[in-house]
Amino acid sequence: MNPVKKPQTIPQLLRHIVAHIHPDTHPFLTDKVKDKWVDISYREALIKIDAISAWFLHMGVRKGDRLGLVIENGPDYIYYDQALQQIGAVNTSIYPTLTEAETEYIINDSEMKTLLVGSPFLLRKVAKVANNCPSLERIMMAFEDCEKYADQVNLNAGVLSLEEVITEGLTLVEQYRHQINSCRESILPSDLSCLIYTSGTTGTPKGVMLMHSNFVQTVWAGLEQISIVDKDDCFLSFLPLSHVFERAATYYICMGAGARIAFAQSLDLLAKNMVEVKPTIMNCVPRLLERIHDKAMKNGADAGGMKTKIFNWAFEIGTQHREVKESGKKPGLILRNQHKLADKLVFSKIKEKTGGRLKFLISGGGALPKNVGEFFGNIGIPVLEGYGLTETTGPVCVTEFQRQVYGTAGRILPGSEIGIQDVETQKIYTVQTHNSCDPNFTSPEGEIIIKGVAVMKGYWNKPEETGITIDKDGWFHSGDIGRFYKGYLQITDRLKNMLINAYGKNIYPTPVENAYLKSPKIEQIFLIGDRREYVTAIIVPLKELLQETFGLTEDWFKDAAAFVDDKQITDWLKQDIRKLSNTLAKFERIKNFKVKRNPFSMEDGELTVTLKAKRKVIEKKYADVIDDMYTQEVDAD
Repeated sequence: MNPVKKPQTIPQLLRHIVAHIHPDTHPFLTDKVKDKWVDISYREALIKIDAISAWFLHMGVRKGDRLGLVIENGPDYIYYDQALQQIGAVNTSIYPTLTEAETEYIINDSEMKTLLVGSPFLLRKVAKVANNCPSLERIMMAFEDCEKYADQVNLNAGVLSLEEVITEGLTLVEQYRHQINSCRESILPSDLSCLIYTSGTTGTPKGVMLMHSNFVQTVWAGLEQISIVDKDDCFLSFLPLSHVFERAATYYICMGAGARIAFAQSLDLLAKNMVEVKPTIMNCVPRLLERIHDKAMKNGADAGGMKTKIFNWAFEIGTQHREVKESGKKPGLILRNQHKLADKLVFSKIKEKTGGRLKFLISGGGALPKNVGEFFGNIGIPVLEGYGLTETTGPVCVTEFQRQVYGTAGRILPGSEIGIQDVETQKIYTVQTHNSCDPNFTSPEGEIIIKGVAVMKGYWNKPEETGITIDKDGWFHSGDIGRFYKGYLQITDRLKNMLINAYGKNIYPTPVENAYLKSPKIEQIFLIGDRREYVTAIIVPLKELLQETFGLTEDWFKDAAAFVDDKQITDWLKQDIRKLSNTLAKFERIKNFKVKRNPFSMEDGELTVTLKAKRKVIEKKYADVIDDMYTQEVDAD
């Protein structure tokens, strides 16, 4: 039975756990402090939450005020978020990877009053722009030895530590207890919960206004569709909580179900943390799963001899076993026994590296290659793909646990409607809901449009853009291209990413890039060809394989030159490029490419927080390199 009752607010979700699911002594959060994983109970969390709320009220914060965070995942994010939510303030999170200019824009556009910063590095970044932000009254620091860093910045806003706030707040709680409770009870589901500024691939950030009802109903719908999430689960959180996907599909889902949240130390330590924490569920992006797949397949191939033969046999059995189950049948005795042996010899060793307890993974933020989804299905860890945007409070579709259709984003969640609209004529081909899902239904391709409980209230301070994005009939226009396939939503590309070559041919880069990413030599690929005569690409080779093949040292990757002019490496890549080009239409095939030494990154401003390429940024940054590809002689088809 779904534990979430509609309608509710974010603060009510947390208190519902303590009242109906777990005692307040039960672990709520798990965090690594120095070298030890420490559990934090609901009681401990609520004490700090109420202390921060009392301090905010004492300082004159009122319902509707925007309070900000620029901080990595951890318990402090939860305390601060819950403290401001229960007094009706609005969470305005800033991605830690944003530039100083973008950070300044968000503070000023939201008229933010308080900002919590999570590291000395982030404090220095904020300090460079804070005096240009007249609404900013105070900056809170949530890191060790913060006092010495506070003395190094010259700010108009007051600077203090979160620890000071909690200490003083504890002395104020009883004075403000009635007001805290009154504020919490007065919050309506239709009240604003947060502003999430879209990082986007182009343009100025837009503040997406999400209500309490948006989040709570998304949580309710998610637990309806994936009912195997329960109070004993442990989620490992590593995607940024400043992004709607992790906020809705980890943090708030856990509050709905009563599951525990453990915080990974960093992306670099994620593999180690998975083994230590042993999560049962984890949200991730496709690239992480691709890396696990690529490493496992490479290890299997490199083992050699009988070990490689056993590895290949195990995956043949895994494929047979998975396909029989996915067809709705029960595997026979011989196949079941073979699968048990394959699991013992091969699959269990791969699963041990994820902690050994994963029930399933949820992948969002981009399309998961079909072969990667099948790989995880073969070893017994289903990957549930999802689809959604900041403007739809995260997922509006997710794969059902009992039914996989690889290469799709799953079934529509209860409470949402999705239409497919012709891009040119605006004709709506079909409108589907959760209840209308038909495993035999396939629709034409078009723009994905969305209605329902998950759709945002609008863009902050941008009524005109809101009116463009949400039409007069209430449809939110996603800008994504897709169709229904076997009843599930399938994303084919992004409308704004579409390339139109010099001859008027439409090229959707994602499926073309995915075709080339089948090469084990390629780590990243960025397609170019808009208004050009032919398609070119920037290619980043897989570092480990490049080192192994050409005997390269770490110094080679530290070279200041971003691009590599090495015929041996180019010819090595061309072998796969030519082979994979045969699967594409002639106008989609790469005619020329440049080899980039190191991957595109968020730190360099080339990727969004969900690891999507920022097309305009990359095209502008490497304009000379791109133009050069169109002045050189190219291969003929």
